[in-house]
Order: sequence, then structure tokens, then C-alpha cells
Amino acid sequence: MGGRVPAIEVRNVTRHFGTLTALDDVSVVAYSGEVTCLLGDNGAGKSTLIKTFAGVHLPSRGSVLVDGNVVVLNSPRSAHDLGIATVHQTGGTIPLLSVARNFFLGAEPTKGRGPFRRFDERYARDVALREMASLGITGVRNADQPVHVLSGGERQALTIARALHFGARVLILDEPTAALGVKEAAIVLRMVAEARQRKVAVILVTHNAHHALSVGDSYYVLIHGAVAAHFQRGEKTREEVLNLMAGGEELEELETELQLPEASSNGRNRNDVPQT
Repeated sequence: MGGRVPAIEVRNVTRHFGTLTALDDVSVVAYSGEVTCLLGDNGAGKSTLIKTFAGVHLPSRGSVLVDGNVVVLNSPRSAHDLGIATVHQTGGTIPLLSVARNFFLGAEPTKGRGPFRRFDERYARDVALREMASLGITGVRNADQPVHVLSGGERQALTIARALHFGARVLILDEPTAALGVKEAAIVLRMVAEARQRKVAVILVTHNAHHALSVGDSYYVLIHGAVAAHFQRGEKTREEVLNLMAGGEELEELETELQLPEASSNGRNRNDVPQT
């Protein structure tokens, strides 16, 4: 990659849970100003990998590197301190709190001193609306409204805007479009592209190949906790990516070994079994 240093990297990482191997010798790199997509079906190891990036799980073997330096991410706080932010599918918001309160949750701005110190509502409202608008979310005009009235895409926008405002250099998005409709998913994907424009290293975790191919620069396909394929934008078609995610190559090898019959002129397909 032209001698560039990855913003974050896992190198030969293996993670065991008792006798279960969740990750097996996995190496993934993510660069600033690029979207790195982690693809795979349920149980492929995506969740364990992003929790390793996020400081939830320590590797059983292997290393995590930030800016080329080996680091020990032994808690979400340690990851946060290095500029690594994770946005989960649920958004990480409290539905009954306002947009402004959610934006500054855990880092509330205050004004006044001593017993007169209080939450700076005006500042929080202004910043929350400004940061969301900078990501193209202009439909939210009242930062005092509770988050539960927002759409799914707007909630994702809120959490992504919050992460970027507080200095995220690595933004991990865990299935951000999984529960969204087409229009809402498009909102989130535009925000992913905007984060890339801001030179953030985005790690997009998804099982939706179409969404990944629309915004991704680099792709890793995980199967059974191992990297089954790594490729760059434009190197594979959507059908090839879906085939990889479904283990299609393994199925083709199995069919070859069993020498299943090809489609014949009488209209039978290769999965038809001759009757005896």
C-alpha cells in the first residue's frame, strides 16, 4: 500500500473461548481515509474481531497495532483514548433522553461554578444540530426532542456525528444498515463516505454485499473465524463476493469431488439425481 502505515491493524490474531476458536490467525489492516469492509455470515467471527479492535477482547495470540505501534487494548476506554470509536447496530442511544443529551452522554458540557454548575443546554443543542447537519442530516431541527422519535438512520447519524466530534480516528460501524430500509440505509452510507472524506479509517462490518461494494475500498471475507479472501475495490463482482460469503468455492470443490452430473439436453440440472 505504498509504504503507508495503517491507522489500525490486527496481525495474526487468534482468539479462543475455552475450546472454541472464534478467530484463527486473522490479519486485517485499515488505513486513514479508506473504508475497510468486514464481510461474513453469522458466526463468521466479525463480532469477535471488532471487539478485539474495540478493547473488549484481548487476543489469545497475535498483536493489535495503532499507527504501526503494538498496543494493548484491554478495555473500551483504552481504545477510546487512542481515538477508536465503535457504533453498534442499536446505536448506543437512550431513547427517552433528548438529542442534545445523547450527543454529549458521558461528556456533558457545563456552565457556572460550584453549586451553580449545570448542563449547558444551549451549547449542547447548537453543537448536536451543527454536527449532524455537517453529515447531511438537516431534518433534525429540534435537539430537545427525545431520540425515540428519530428514524433509524437519524439515530445512526447522531452516534456517528458524536464519535467524529469527539475525535475518532478509527470508526467501527457494526451492521449499521441491518435494520434500516432503503432510504435510511442510503443516509448511513452517505455518512460513511463523509467520514472517509475526513480521513477517518472506517471499518464497516456488514453481511450486505451491495452496501459494502457501494462504499468500500478494501474487503475482508471471514468464514469460520478465518480470512477467506482479501481484495480491493473493483477486483470482484457482487456475485463473486456473495459466493465467497456463502462458502461457494467450498461447494464447488465438493461438487467436483463428488463428480455431480452437469445439466443435460433433457432439461435436468446438475443437482438432479438419476432414478434407479
